[in-house]
Amino acid sequence: NHTSDQHPWFQRARRAPKGSVERDFYVWSDTPEKYKQARIIFKDFETSNWAYDPVAKAYYWHRFYSHQPDLNYDNPAVWEAIFPIVDFWFELGVDGMRLDAIPYLYEREGTSCENLPETHAFLKALRKHVDSKFRNKMFLAEANQWPEDAVAYFGEGDECHTAFHFPLMPRMFMAIRTEDRFPIVDILQQTPPIPENCQWCLFLRNHDELTLEMVTDEERDYMYRAYARDAQARINLGIRRRLAPLLGNNRRRIELMVGLLMSLPGTPVLYYGDEIGMGDNIYLGDRNAVRTPMQWSGDRNAGFSKANPQKLYLPVIIDPEYHYEAVNVEAQQNNPNSLLWWMKRIIDLRKRHKAFGRGSMEFLFPENPKILAYLRRYGEETILVVANLSRFTQHTELHLEAYAGLVPVEMFGRVEFPVISKMPYPVMLGPHGFVWFSLQPRRPATLGLSSLPTRFPEIPVRGNWDRFIRGRQRQSLEAILPDFLAQRRWFTGRRRSINEAAILDVITLTLQDRTIFGCVVEVRYLEGEPEQYLLPLVTASGSEMSQVLEELPHAVVAVLQGDENAVVYDALWDPHFTAALWPLIREQQSLTGGTGKIAGIALPSIAAYPAAAPPPIQSRADQHNTVIQYGERAFLKVFRRLDEGINPEWEVGRFLTERGFPHVPPVLGALEYRRPKSEPLTLAVLHAYVPSQGTAWQYVLNAVGHYLDWVLTSGGVEQPPPRLMRSIVELSDEADLPALLVEAAGPFLDSVRLLGQRVAELHLVLASEEEDPAFRGEPYTPLYQRSIYQSLRTEARRRLQGLQRFLANTDKENSLPEADRHLLQEVLQSQNALLARLQLVASTPLQVQRYRCHGDLHLGQILATGKDFVFVDFEGDPRRTISDRRIKRSLVRDVARMLYSFHQAVQTALVEHNGGSS
Repeated sequence: NHTSDQHPWFQRARRAPKGSVERDFYVWSDTPEKYKQARIIFKDFETSNWAYDPVAKAYYWHRFYSHQPDLNYDNPAVWEAIFPIVDFWFELGVDGMRLDAIPYLYEREGTSCENLPETHAFLKALRKHVDSKFRNKMFLAEANQWPEDAVAYFGEGDECHTAFHFPLMPRMFMAIRTEDRFPIVDILQQTPPIPENCQWCLFLRNHDELTLEMVTDEERDYMYRAYARDAQARINLGIRRRLAPLLGNNRRRIELMVGLLMSLPGTPVLYYGDEIGMGDNIYLGDRNAVRTPMQWSGDRNAGFSKANPQKLYLPVIIDPEYHYEAVNVEAQQNNPNSLLWWMKRIIDLRKRHKAFGRGSMEFLFPENPKILAYLRRYGEETILVVANLSRFTQHTELHLEAYAGLVPVEMFGRVEFPVISKMPYPVMLGPHGFVWFSLQPRRPATLGLSSLPTRFPEIPVRGNWDRFIRGRQRQSLEAILPDFLAQRRWFTGRRRSINEAAILDVITLTLQDRTIFGCVVEVRYLEGEPEQYLLPLVTASGSEMSQVLEELPHAVVAVLQGDENAVVYDALWDPHFTAALWPLIREQQSLTGGTGKIAGIALPSIAAYPAAAPPPIQSRADQHNTVIQYGERAFLKVFRRLDEGINPEWEVGRFLTERGFPHVPPVLGALEYRRPKSEPLTLAVLHAYVPSQGTAWQYVLNAVGHYLDWVLTSGGVEQPPPRLMRSIVELSDEADLPALLVEAAGPFLDSVRLLGQRVAELHLVLASEEEDPAFRGEPYTPLYQRSIYQSLRTEARRRLQGLQRFLANTDKENSLPEADRHLLQEVLQSQNALLARLQLVASTPLQVQRYRCHGDLHLGQILATGKDFVFVDFEGDPRRTISDRRIKRSLVRDVARMLYSFHQAVQTALVEHNGGSS
C-alpha cells in the first residue's frame, strides 16, 4: 500500500502540479483533519497519519511511517503501474507474493479506512489479471485483522490464495505461558470457514514484531509481562524478539510450538533463522532486532558476506548465548541431534500426511485444561495430536469411544500404543511434550493440602539473631514461607499450589534497639506466573518475645533456636518500625538493599504535619493491604503484593489531590521500591485522615433495615403494586416514585442523590485532563470495541464451561434440585443467543471517550461522614495486575458497579432481617 518517500514516483508526485495524474499517485490533502477515525498503527513513532511535505506544500497520507507514503488506488494510473510490476516478477519465476498491509489500500471519510469494499474489488481484478497470464502463482494477504475480517480477503476463492492468521499466533504463546489450551481453542472456533481453494498461513514469527494488535488490552498486558519485561524488547503494539529468545532458548518449548505449528490447519511459515534457534539484538533500532544476517557458518560475518564487517547493513549476533560461531547452519548440519535436523524431520513427516495440510479439525476437551488435543482427518487417515502446555508432567483421559478398536501409532518412532476401547483413553506427557498418533486398524491387543502446623516452625541460628536472613538459615526461612503466606488473607495466591518461595532482595533499616529486614519475596507456583510480596521482618527475644507470642501469634513466622530463643515476625505489627516509616516519607529518605532501594516521596501538603510520627496503630489487621493509622492525622496503606509500575492508589490519588478534588483523602506521600532498568513499584501511600461514621455500605444497610421495619409495622397501609421499569434510568425521576415510598425512604433518597452527584463530580475531574497521557481521554475505536467483545466473550465462555462442569459433577452425585438443574440447563442452551448479544459491543459504533476511573467503586469504598461522602481505595481490583488496572475504560463501569453494590446491599439486608424469613 506504500512506497518509500525516496521512490521516483513520490519524488515526481511532490513536484507535479496539483490535480495531475502524477501528483495523484499518492493521497494528498491541504489539511491533516481528514480520516480522523483511522487509527495510528505505529504510535511509538508517529503522532498522525498525515505528514507535511514542504515541496508539495501539502499533507500526504501514510498508515505506517512518515517515510512510507501510501499509494492512491483511486487513481487508475496506479493500477496500470502496479500490474506490469507483478508481471515482471512472475515472469522471472517468482512463485508467490506477499501483499503487504492489504487492508489499507483505500481511504473513505467516516470509516476506519480498513477493509473497505474497494480493496476487494482491486484484489479481484489483480487475481483475474494474474490467472489469465500465469499458472500456479500465489498471493499471500498480510491482513492483521480479526478472523472474521481477514477471511474476506479470500473472497469467494477469487482474491488471495492464502492469508496470515494473525490472531492465532499470540494466543499460541499465551497458551504455553498460561498453561491453558483455551486461547488456541477459542480463536480457532471463532475462525470462519474459508473457500475450498484457499488456506490460512500459520506462523510463530515473521519479519515484523510479535504483533499484539489482535488481542485484548488485558491479553496484551499479560504478553508484555510474560515475554517482554525489558521495555527495549517492545515496539509499537508488539514484541521484537525471535522464537528462541521468546521461549527462553528452551528446546522443549521450541519443539512444542513448532509441533503445533506443523499440525494445526493451515500452511506453516517459518521465519529464517528460527530453524537453527538464532538470537536477536533488541538494541538495534526499529524492527531490525530480528533482521540480522543469517548465520551460515562460524566464519567472517557468519558466512553471510565477505565484505568488511563495518559495511554490513546490520551486525551479526555476538550475544554469548546465541553467538554466530556457536549457532549456525554449518555446525548444526554436522550434528544429527541439532534443532536444524529435528526441523527437517518434522517437515518431512508433515509432508507425508495430507491430513495435516488438507484435513478437517476436531477438538477434544479432556478435563485437564493443560492438555491440548485434536483430531486431523482426511479421507481414511486420522491423526490424533496431544500436547502438554505445562512445564510439568501431566496426565489426562481422552474420550475416543468413536475410535474403539484402533491403535494409536506414534508417528516419529512408529511405536504402537495400547488399543483404544470404549473407556476413556489415558495419556501422560512430559513437560512441554507433544505426540502425534496415527490411528490405525489393528488386531485388538491386551496388556498382561498440608495441614496447618500445630506449632511454629523452628530455625536453628548460631550467634547473632540477624543471621537468620543469611546463608543456610535463609534457605530454612524460604522453606517455611509458603506455609506462612498461605495463612495470610493479604496473600492472593492462597488457592494456588506453591512450588517455592525465594527472597529476592533484603533492605535493612537499623533502629535504636532492633534491625528491620524488608524482604521482597517471590512466590513461584506449580502453574501460572510468579508473584512478589513485601514482607518486612523483625526479631524479638526475652519478655518481648513472650508478648509477641501471646498478643500477635498470627504475625509470627518462625522461632529462632540458639543459646536463647527468639521469634521472627511481621514487622508491620511492630510500632517502632511503623513509626520509622513516617520520617522516611516526610523527609524523602531512601534505604539501599542488595538489588534495589526504598525511596520516600513527599508532596508539599505534608509540611503541615509534625516531623515526629503520631502514635501508629495497625487499623486493619488482615485485609488485602495493611493499613497503619497515625492517630487521627494520617493513615498509611501498605501494599503487600508488588506489581511493577505505579499503583493507581498513588497515581490517581495524587492526580485528584493536585487538582483539589475535596471528596477524597488528600495524598501526602508514598514509598517506592526502585530497581535498575525496571519501573518503580509502589510500596505504600500516605493519606490524610478523614473522620467518618463508617462506610456507605453500612449506611445503606441501616437505611434498608429501617425500611423493612416500616414495611412490617405498616400492615394497615395499602401498599402500591410493584411496577416494572423499562430501564434503570427511569428510576432517577423522583416524581415518578410512589408518594408512599418517598415517605418511607425519608432522607435516604436525598443522600443517594448526593452520592450520585459526587460520583459525577469525580468523573468530571478524571475526564478533565487534556495533557497527561495517563489521564487524557481516548476514543472508542472499532478495534478497541472488538477487543472488549473478545474479553466479554472469553469471560462468558469460561463461566459457561465452569457451569457445564458443575452440572456434570452434580448429575453424578444427584445433589441438585430438579428446578435448579432445569434453570442451569436453560442458561447453557442460551449460549449462542448470549454471544450474539455480546457481538453488539463490537458492531455498534460508539461516539464516546474512555477515561481513567475508580476501577473498583462500590459502597464499601465510600466513607459516609454524616453530611457528605468521601471516595477511598483507588488501587482497583487487587486481583488484577497494575497495568491492567490502569487501562482506560468507560466511566459507566463505575456507575454499573455502584448499582450492583446497591443490589447486593438490599439482598444482604433481606437475608439479615429476621433471619431472611420475612
